[in-house]
Amino acid sequence: MDNKFNQLTDEEAYVILRKGTERPFTGEYDKFFQSGHYICRQCNAPLYKSDSKFNSGCGWPAFDDEIPGAVKRVLDKDGRRTEIVCQNCSGHLGHVFTEND
Repeated sequence: MDNKFNQLTDEEAYVILRKGTERPFTGEYDKFFQSGHYICRQCNAPLYKSDSKFNSGCGWPAFDDEIPGAVKRVLDKDGRRTEIVCQNCSGHLGHVFTEND
């Protein structure tokens, strides 16, 4: 793992390092659907392909598949949710929502 990470803004650090959440419908990638790859802001690791992104209506970017081996799933401390983190740098990416959530 490369320990040279990108400089993060205060807001990015809040989300990626401190597992914060941006307000729904405010992020630049919520309604962004251009073709390409989505990468980790902290380490530039490829995470998702644009063809796996969909409009969930929840206010945050949503994907139905990741690039194989790009992310890991970690049970949240609350025991109910599953957190998604970058496999390369462990940066917080969000949570998995299921029909039961």
